[in-house]
Amino acid sequence: MRRALKFYNENKALEDPTTKKKIHAYLDMLLNGEHIILDVDHWLMFLRLIASSPEKETFWKEHKQVARAHWEQLKTKVHSPEELLSRLENCNFFRSTKNAPNDFTLVLVSEVSKDFIRIFLEEYFAAMGVKSEIKENLTKLRVTVK
Repeated sequence: MRRALKFYNENKALEDPTTKKKIHAYLDMLLNGEHIILDVDHWLMFLRLIASSPEKETFWKEHKQVARAHWEQLKTKVHSPEELLSRLENCNFFRSTKNAPNDFTLVLVSEVSKDFIRIFLEEYFAAMGVKSEIKENLTKLRVTVK
């Protein structure tokens, strides 16, 4: 009985719908082997390296292609801009605040990631047929879906 109570206490967070949704998102992304877990410092280091690379234009061109390919792959799972933002938030690209039904503020991990996220969203939304406006601040993106 003690072990059962201890197990319940340690895992009662799984009853929370938000936690359940995150766990399912992580399982969806990680179990099929198409995503990796990467330390934020490594992520930012790679983005800084790209910024100084003579091949950066090639990278950004391919990044746009990958964003559109993601839409093609996820169109049966991600049905709205808000669902996409939620999925990317689960990846720790940013923290999202919903200001209004079609207005979001994304607080980025670093300003270094701003172009990566903005371009990804622009391309994904375009492939999705969604019009949006993305305004930049130092470490935030303001996304308005029209």
